Amino acid sequence: MTFEEYAFARTSALVRLARLLTGDEHRAEDLVQEVLAQAYARWGRIARTDRPDAYVRRMLVNAHRSWWRRRSSREITVAAVLDQAGDVDEAAGVAERDALWRLVCALPARQRTVIVLRYYEDLDDASIAEILDCSTGTVRTHAKRALTALRQRQAAASPARAGEF
Repeated sequence: MTFEEYAFARTSALVRLARLLTGDEHRAEDLVQEVLAQAYARWGRIARTDRPDAYVRRMLVNAHRSWWRRRSSREITVAAVLDQAGDVDEAAGVAERDALWRLVCALPARQRTVIVLRYYEDLDDASIAEILDCSTGTVRTHAKRALTALRQRQAAASPARAGEF
């Protein structure tokens, strides 16, 4: 598979993963562009691996971590300012997903990465461990701690709905 074929087939999935990792659509697009530029330079070696997609995902996760560590890149994002709603109430599911996503964004970076890769990208523990360069036990530990934190935060936010995770 050539780099062009790979980029054409996987860019939207990589942007989705980056958006879930960063919480910012524009930063996600920049991150994917940076990673694809790096991958292009190394494509001969990447294409020879058994799983080039796992390699590029790992590059994406590492690039996100590197960006986040740089002190000069600490940007504060705010929720989008929405117009006042009319008489029609949007589906409650949208509000629930938004509230859940805010809780996920508040998790520590490694826990959020595991949750995103497991539940949004639908990867198994072994694939996540390969991307994060850790053991499957570490992946399970991060997932357990993240889910515990999400349950506690959800219970604090709305006691009537506690325990739904």
